Amino acid sequence: MDGVIYVATGADYVDLALQSLATLRASNPGLSADLFTDDTRASGLDLFDAVHSVPIVHPRAKLECMALTRFDRTLFLDADTLVVGDLGNVWDILDRFDLAMAHDVRRASDLIREGLDATTPYAFPQLNSGVVLYRRSAAVADFLADWLSRFHSSGVTRDQIVLKDALWQSDIRFYVLPPEFNLRRVTMLDAWEPMDAEVKIVHSHRLMDHLRVPGAVRIGDLHTLLRVEREALVSEWRAEDDPDRIGWFTSKRGARLPGHP
Repeated sequence: MDGVIYVATGADYVDLALQSLATLRASNPGLSADLFTDDTRASGLDLFDAVHSVPIVHPRAKLECMALTRFDRTLFLDADTLVVGDLGNVWDILDRFDLAMAHDVRRASDLIREGLDATTPYAFPQLNSGVVLYRRSAAVADFLADWLSRFHSSGVTRDQIVLKDALWQSDIRFYVLPPEFNLRRVTMLDAWEPMDAEVKIVHSHRLMDHLRVPGAVRIGDLHTLLRVEREALVSEWRAEDDPDRIGWFTSKRGARLPGHP
């Protein structure tokens, strides 16, 4: 059985998970979705197929919950996601591989290069743990237990640091998903040509801005997110004092979005 799981602790993140769930239901009707949370009686949880308690509440509680999935093939999604396309036969990846994730962005930064014990080539950056496709198997169970153990014993706050080490040092068969399954930098849509990719999952920290930035407007759709990201990208290049880049980005007009030719 295939299904999606979310892990959300606290009312704000449960609300975000419900927003993501609505996009999943619209784009992939009939796909089962469960929630792991610290408040199983919160309003609106009946929209999930099943609700489970988080064993231990902490900022990376997903590491406690991923192994508890009831599905044979699972897609874990962070709450700050929008599912904007049919996931189709992505599940068939698990006929050959144990798990799959996409590269994180800012791969030239020390943040995404960071590991704990292992030094890896530039071509082996952190994989983003906000979208994880995995199957039920002994190999995956062992890997998830190792990831969890490394995290708790390391003292780090970002789970991707020890995930990078674990993947590098493990024999587990994993696949790197193309970016359209975990689109972190939505302004890539401005560069993609029509036949380049079909966007499936958008994953952006800006979907949480209303929780962290005073006065920020809540973002709940791809069009608004793309507008905000374009503005932020111009600001970043302006800070780098690159007028050619600024001119290129400000001259862009609407990108092709799912359902909008």
